[in-house]
Amino acid sequence: MLKRFVLTLACPDIAGIVAAVANFLLEHKGFILESAQFGDASTGTFFMRTLFEVTETHQTEVTIRQEFAAIAARFSMKWTLSSTDMRMKMVIMVSKESHCLNDLLHRQRTGRLNIDIPAVISNHQDLAEMTQWYGVAFHHLPVSKETKHEQESKVLELIGHYKADVVVLARYMQILSPELSSKLNGRAINIHHSFLPSFKGAKPYHQAYDKGVKLIGATAHYVTDDLDEGPIIDQEVIRVDHTHDPQKMVALGCDIECRTLARAVKYHSENRVLLNGSKTVVFY
Repeated sequence: MLKRFVLTLACPDIAGIVAAVANFLLEHKGFILESAQFGDASTGTFFMRTLFEVTETHQTEVTIRQEFAAIAARFSMKWTLSSTDMRMKMVIMVSKESHCLNDLLHRQRTGRLNIDIPAVISNHQDLAEMTQWYGVAFHHLPVSKETKHEQESKVLELIGHYKADVVVLARYMQILSPELSSKLNGRAINIHHSFLPSFKGAKPYHQAYDKGVKLIGATAHYVTDDLDEGPIIDQEVIRVDHTHDPQKMVALGCDIECRTLARAVKYHSENRVLLNGSKTVVFY
């Protein structure tokens, strides 16, 4: 029986890394299906993602981990090894807008995203019926300035309860505290309704209309302490003109947000995104 794994790594960029990985896989009867590398000259960091398969009778995930550790130590690697059979668990956070939530739930149900969505958390009850229609648990956790700390503690409890690998803010219209952002570092994805950092706050497409913009877009990024300034995973834009009123911009923007967020979730779930300081390396 063949088993597939994804190996990702980041380390100081020196000679011999690719050869060491390839030789290791050869010695352990691994067959490389995909491999992508990038050396960042500005930081001297090397990044690599390799998809490979092995015959289960020859190697297990445990033995591969144990034996690769020596190579990882030699090159000072930060690395992960994941079986493609393991589907990431994703908890979604929402407020009142439904388009991104509905899109992710639909893609998961139809197999277009290789993830499991055990729960949705919301500070409003508007999307409970939609969530439950998909057979997903819905948790209503209202929040105010006075209850924010208590509410976020419950959010963390639920994330732990469902053993979520990633949290997606699918138009969750609340700013996460620095404490929660820190605890979710590298595993919380947000969708922003523009090319960052333009048009923050309420009614972004109305702001864009008032400014007479010619492009509108969406940005999916990791959540950090800096509001809407986290490492960018994916972006998309579309051209508009003077004939587009705010309602048309909203409709176009909703479509862009759905597509951009879905791609970001797909890349993350397939271990295609590696953090590179304030940026990302995305192996498409």
